[in-house]
Amino acid sequence: MASEPGTGTIDPKEAAHFGAQAADWWDPHGSSAMLHKLNPVRLRYIREAIDRHWDGDPGALKPLAGKRALDIGCGAGLVAEPLCRLGADVTAIDAAPENIDVASAHAVRMGLPIDYRACGVEALHDAPFDLITALEVLEHVTDPALFIGAVARLLRPDGLLILSTPNRTSKSKLLVITLAEGFGQVPRGTHDWHKFLTPDETANLLGDTGLTVTDTTGIVADPRYGFTLSRDLAVNYILSARKSIGETEPTPAR
Repeated sequence: MASEPGTGTIDPKEAAHFGAQAADWWDPHGSSAMLHKLNPVRLRYIREAIDRHWDGDPGALKPLAGKRALDIGCGAGLVAEPLCRLGADVTAIDAAPENIDVASAHAVRMGLPIDYRACGVEALHDAPFDLITALEVLEHVTDPALFIGAVARLLRPDGLLILSTPNRTSKSKLLVITLAEGFGQVPRGTHDWHKFLTPDETANLLGDTGLTVTDTTGIVADPRYGFTLSRDLAVNYILSARKSIGETEPTPAR
């Protein structure tokens, strides 16, 4: 559901755009095919970040056992379901009610107890989360500073945030907008290049709320392997950030 104008981070047009894709979200050849191709490398990064942050055993089956996780912009559950399988108590939110309906039905079929909600992050007032994921979300919100402030409020001290988003470069404009959308690999109108943030801009917004970036890694397309992690941040990047112990309320956005 959309927030009141001027008070939230949800863009109703963005919510409607993604809600229209809900029916075939789990089809690896449907409108979300690119997300299905991107998901394995994102999940690999998430697992490595979890083990690094909590000094965990890479071979453990349930590294998130006893931890609360929040997946923001969950779509139909491509990340929320793996987080649940890793042992987390998962809450997952999305701006499009259609996505939440599909996600909830799929989780029931999979036997996964995920708490799905149709709302913006600023509407949540739950107890703090140990892990928050926001993948390919920041470029779709109306106010990135307000969005990150709300994320920081919900993250437990010493908690882990994992965020991915496209970079604002000429290369990303060519690959993400001109080619991916132009040739139908991504539905037209999915992205507005002017809303992309550079890694430095994102790190500054996080720093304003008491979050410290601990790692930034690029995601690139490789014709041999699909998407891979890389030092090249020019098109898309995924980062880990830690909330300092003792940090309770984010600094007001400027």
